[in-house]
Amino acid sequence: MRSAVIVEAKRTPIGRGIKGSYAATRPEHLGAVVIEAIKPLLKDWSGLEDVLVGCAMPEGEQGMNMARLISFRAGLPITAGAATINRFCGSSQETMLMAARAIMANQGDLFLAGGVESMSKVPMMGFNPSVDPFIAETYPAAYCSMGITAENLAREYKLTRRECDEFAFHSHQKAAAAWKAGKFEKEVVRFETKGLDGKPVTLQQDECVRAETSLEKLAELKPAFLVDGLTTAGNSSPITDGAAFLLVMDEGLAKSLGLKARARIIGGAVAGVEPDRMGIGPVPAVKKVLDRFGLKLDQIDAMELNEAFAAQSLAVIREGGYDPAKVNAWGGAIAVGHPLGASGARILTTLLSRLEADGGKYGIATMCIGGGQGIASIIEKI
Repeated sequence: MRSAVIVEAKRTPIGRGIKGSYAATRPEHLGAVVIEAIKPLLKDWSGLEDVLVGCAMPEGEQGMNMARLISFRAGLPITAGAATINRFCGSSQETMLMAARAIMANQGDLFLAGGVESMSKVPMMGFNPSVDPFIAETYPAAYCSMGITAENLAREYKLTRRECDEFAFHSHQKAAAAWKAGKFEKEVVRFETKGLDGKPVTLQQDECVRAETSLEKLAELKPAFLVDGLTTAGNSSPITDGAAFLLVMDEGLAKSLGLKARARIIGGAVAGVEPDRMGIGPVPAVKKVLDRFGLKLDQIDAMELNEAFAAQSLAVIREGGYDPAKVNAWGGAIAVGHPLGASGARILTTLLSRLEADGGKYGIATMCIGGGQGIASIIEKI
């Protein structure tokens, strides 16, 4: 069987949603800038099979098969296909796995796989969410809000507000330290655009990382979803905008072109859980992918777990028995941001950077998915 490899991985700095640096920037622009940063690696893009773009809310400015529009804006060959993929928060991790499966099945040699989300342009749940009355009556958990799912796990795992705030605090501290040490510089593409006021804006670092936050400041915030809840704006991932892409190709093709493959895609898995416990989804997904490829948890050198909420992340780490030192060593989505459909490719990009910086071999990227799913992928540094 052929092997699929990651030759390059890039992302935008993640911008604060609604009033941040990308608030006036179209999502096609976000995606195109990342692809343009990858394009110089290849002189000839005529062999590009498909452009796969994850997006959790593909409507409004993110509608009309945004993947194809990004291809036009990035100047990719007209002969390449393009598809916008929706597995909610797992969308752009799914695109990488789709590309890998196609390569392994000899249905293409060269892919761009990633994701884009402008939460400034298209709100969470979209513009006009419609509830199916039959499902609402017979299976109301299907429409459980994300914040309530976090509170459900907080109760189930007997978490405290202090634990959640400490987790969030450390996420910001780790991300700030990683930026200060220059660890993100290889993966992040400098972005120039215009702000809401029409003035030029240049973003070079993730906009939501707060090195100055403290446990005292976090403790002052009121619960966001339940009066007596643990989940606040401070220990949840912020509304953000961003894009990330991976250049995925057949390993033999990479060698023939003289390109250095950075990682081999071992494979992935998805798993379903109850929608009102959706945050625990990474646990069965990680177990499934480890079992599927004959690996043990102690063989994994680095893990990127998407931090939708502190309560959700703590529940996953506890239930999965994961070593906290291996999880999100450079901070996570609570600090960096969670631009929904772009987050899967974002955490894969950071996972690859971590493996290269720290000398690890195997890494897992995993995340929970609204509606009650988990997704996990294993990559092997080459």
